Amino acid sequence: MKILLLEDDKYLCDNMKQQLTKEGYIVDACNDGEEGFLLALDRNNGYDLAIIDRMLPVIDGLAIIKAMRNKKMQLPIIIITGMSELQDKIEGLDNGADDYLTKPFHISELSARIRALIRRPAILAEQNCLSYHDLSLDVLKRQLVCKSSHLVLTPTEFHLMSVFLEKPEIVLTREQLIQKVWETDASVESKNLDNYIYFLRKRIRTVESECVLSSVYGSGFILEVKHDTKA
Repeated sequence: MKILLLEDDKYLCDNMKQQLTKEGYIVDACNDGEEGFLLALDRNNGYDLAIIDRMLPVIDGLAIIKAMRNKKMQLPIIIITGMSELQDKIEGLDNGADDYLTKPFHISELSARIRALIRRPAILAEQNCLSYHDLSLDVLKRQLVCKSSHLVLTPTEFHLMSVFLEKPEIVLTREQLIQKVWETDASVESKNLDNYIYFLRKRIRTVESECVLSSVYGSGFILEVKHDTKA
């Protein structure tokens, strides 16, 4: 698997490249946004995944991600950033990133994110669609659909939504969700889960579904129909 790594902090970049290479990945690393832009948009490089720092010199990471998506490049992209506000994360995801990491982070967390993005849940391999009430998930197109509305989910949103659609009207604990989507320790990903629940709720509202992701105090979350629309 070939990874593009764009990070302006040379020390951090070298450490990330060294560790990812040890894990068996082929890594092209770059510290400059202008050179990174050329690497990212050249399809001949054949990257399977990109890790892009948001604050790159000359051309910032968000502009590179936008250009890649405008060119219809569908490889998974992890944006790494020192900007920790929720709105900054939403902006990165809305503009084409599939996942994000806030600095500082541990390399093992980055490795877990990479595995999550390249992994396709086995249960989905034999299905083209998962559905509940007026909401469905097009597995091949990675689209959330409700009536005539549809939108493309990021890989992490897609994996999390598929877990809820596989078991609607069942309370899923934080531990279950984190294990299924991130395959890591709950204490590491708990805040990240909260952020992605927020993102999915926003997506569900956008397609105007009657479904909601409800919090069950002390237990977890459940995909259900809005209480005022149930028969």
